[in-house]
Amino acid sequence: MIAVANNVKQRYPLNSEQKANHAMSSLFPKPEAPSPLVGIARLAAEGEAIAEGHQVEYLTLDNRSLLTRCNSSRMPFQWMINPYRGCEFACKYCYARYTHEFMELRDGLDFERLIFVKQNAAWFLRQELKAVRKGERIAIGTATDPYQPAERKFAVTQAILEELAEHKGLSIGLITKSDMILRDTALLREIHKHNRLSISVTITTMNTDLARKLEPRAPRPDLRMKAVQQLSLAGLRAGINCAPVLPQITDSQPDLEELVRQAADARAAFVFCNALFLKPCAKNVLLPFLQEHFPKLVPVYEHMYADRAYLPSHYGDRVSALVRKLCEKYRMGHDRRSTDRQHDPLAHQSAPDATQLGLFPS
Repeated sequence: MIAVANNVKQRYPLNSEQKANHAMSSLFPKPEAPSPLVGIARLAAEGEAIAEGHQVEYLTLDNRSLLTRCNSSRMPFQWMINPYRGCEFACKYCYARYTHEFMELRDGLDFERLIFVKQNAAWFLRQELKAVRKGERIAIGTATDPYQPAERKFAVTQAILEELAEHKGLSIGLITKSDMILRDTALLREIHKHNRLSISVTITTMNTDLARKLEPRAPRPDLRMKAVQQLSLAGLRAGINCAPVLPQITDSQPDLEELVRQAADARAAFVFCNALFLKPCAKNVLLPFLQEHFPKLVPVYEHMYADRAYLPSHYGDRVSALVRKLCEKYRMGHDRRSTDRQHDPLAHQSAPDATQLGLFPS
């Protein structure tokens, strides 16, 4: 709670009148009223510390809703569910860091250090599912991983799945970087009986050492690939989300071929890929990381992302074409809708749009 209060306090400078009062404070001491917080920032500031982890603080979030409407026509879904705010996996490229800025937490590292746990999630979902129309899609994990370490402590995702298992006729996509999803295999199978369910497990590289640098607190890539295999053997539609593809780091043919080969062996339903989308909040974290581990790439990335957050479409075209050929080589039933979408220039204008395409079957 102290960490949140300090972060929020630093975000509100004094206005001109307050500065004048401050100058006279030695003669006429007077308490100053800070600018009031509103919306999600106020709810975050009111959160109570409920646990601590390694360099992580967990706080309650007295949310007013769980199911969020997605109004963008570029997205392949109409509703979003994020059981937590913030993510402990600390992926250096994560575009979702900007979501903490809504709570006046503008240090990019706040996203991985201050994890907000949504309260009464299942109850809210039960009420809000009434607004979901037939054919509308629900995406779980669009801005924060539903199976990050916090899930072991608080089981918010599990409660959400238990509620979804009570419903029929829904179209649901779930994305995660964690093999913890296997804990809920029985629940997922129950949901699958009466709904359309697709699961995407994110694996950006099969190189364990590289993955540990890029995604320092996420499970090893081999564990994630085994999770895909187990989910597939359980009769669920599970595939690989190879996103983002990082230029000159994870985009070589040998690296992508090894990932596709193992995906085929794991009976993955698809392999989806998309190039790195670099928002300013993520850029502030990624560039220092590159300076430490890939210093020669710093000027390359500064040039590529100098005046834009996404790469030209021809880069994504080349990567998707390569992945398509590799999927054909290893005879796996990849999701053609996700790879074909790469040729749509709109797919390169939004990371959430592109990243989530593999969530849903054609």
